[in-house]
Amino acid sequence: MPQKYFIAIVPPETLLRQLQELKQNIYTSFGTKGALLSPPHITLHMPFSWEETKEDKLLKALDEFHFATKFDIKLNNFNSFEPRVVFVDVISNDSLMALQTNLVKYVKLNLHLYNQADDMRGFHPHITIAFRDLKKPVFYKVWDEYKDKLFNTSFNCSSFCLLKHNGKSWDIHSEFNFLK
Repeated sequence: MPQKYFIAIVPPETLLRQLQELKQNIYTSFGTKGALLSPPHITLHMPFSWEETKEDKLLKALDEFHFATKFDIKLNNFNSFEPRVVFVDVISNDSLMALQTNLVKYVKLNLHLYNQADDMRGFHPHITIAFRDLKKPVFYKVWDEYKDKLFNTSFNCSSFCLLKHNGKSWDIHSEFNFLK
């Protein structure tokens, strides 16, 4: 039976809790809960379907992916994709862009995952805190509250995660260190 997965960078636990609290505050204040259905993350490969009976092949291939270096990821304030998404902005850097490009090429070649290439918007790293059920009028209220707030921190990245849909929300299934 096909299962839904996606590949992402998940921040360390302390930052993860901070970001989850932002999502929870938006839910409490504005009633939008779509972002609560996944842990805070930076998507590297958009959701895809994979036969659960072949999950071992997926895990093995991801475990064999190599990336040469760990690097810092800097988060800088808030931004939006008007009129439906509010997010913590990620400062793009060469290492992050190379990781995403190399990983997408790797899974295309080794696992025949092609849907990422269909997304013509390109890679814009961010951590979503409100989306999906964020209707236009509420978007502007959320955006008014967050557009001038400060949020600056960074974390070291040396791994990525496979997230799996459990039928209601997304769970971290496996973590892969890319430094071998």
